[in-house]
Amino acid sequence: MASLYLLAVSTDSYYLAYRDDLTSLPTRRALNQLALSLGRKYTVAMLDIDHFKKFNDTYGHDIGDQVLKLVAAKMSGVKGGGKIYRYGGEEFTVAFPRKTAEQSIPELETLRQNIATYDMVIRNPKRTDKKSRKGKQPSDNKTVNVTVSIGVAQRTAKQSFDEALKNADLALYRAKKKGRNNVSE
Repeated sequence: MASLYLLAVSTDSYYLAYRDDLTSLPTRRALNQLALSLGRKYTVAMLDIDHFKKFNDTYGHDIGDQVLKLVAAKMSGVKGGGKIYRYGGEEFTVAFPRKTAEQSIPELETLRQNIATYDMVIRNPKRTDKKSRKGKQPSDNKTVNVTVSIGVAQRTAKQSFDEALKNADLALYRAKKKGRNNVSE
């Protein structure tokens, strides 16, 4: 019995350490574990939800959390062998093991477009009981669109994972400087 309890606690601890509670995506810690096995050829991308602070200030943190979940769900459909991670806040990371930037950018561009054109239905957090609606009252749901900026970096010879990630972050700032809703290398 004690062994089962210990196994359950270990499993829960692992999940909490390596999975984001809000989005259920692997965390930055899981990304760091992946970095140990990426080898020499890979591309990494940093993705940031554009104007997310303003969005949170306008609609509130509950709605912001819904947007993070929806973006994470859309990101989970990335093709080309990309692995998605929640880096922190409104930032996500995509790692493409054994892929060049040239191979990864079309997948990231498709992801960017899919997020930008996705009508996100935001539910009013104060109104969760469907039985309380009488007749055909107007819905409290709101449809919003968000965009993302993406910075891409391919690992170069003798470059550490942290350096490649830093280069992806610099490329992310270039994408934002170009007007946001861009992919930049």
